[in-house]
Amino acid sequence: MPVYRYEATDPAKKSCARCANGFEIMQKLADAKLTACPDCGASVMRVIAAPALAHSKTDLHYRAKRAGFHTLKRVGKGEYEKMY
Repeated sequence: MPVYRYEATDPAKKSCARCANGFEIMQKLADAKLTACPDCGASVMRVIAAPALAHSKTDLHYRAKRAGFHTLKRVGKGEYEKMY
């Protein structure tokens, strides 16, 4: 299930600390958007947030090394050297 981020539409008006600072909630794709804060009932809107990506390229190299594989680096045309 995806995690959605919501914030109060107008934090100055009646909003609690939860929706004024923004909160995250897990919802199904089929679920409707929240229109009100679950705690105080203030109107909220869904905001776009950057996705959390799990693996970086260096992490994949580390996992390969840990599994006993070798990583090759290209040094020239048709020439490779073993990194570890």
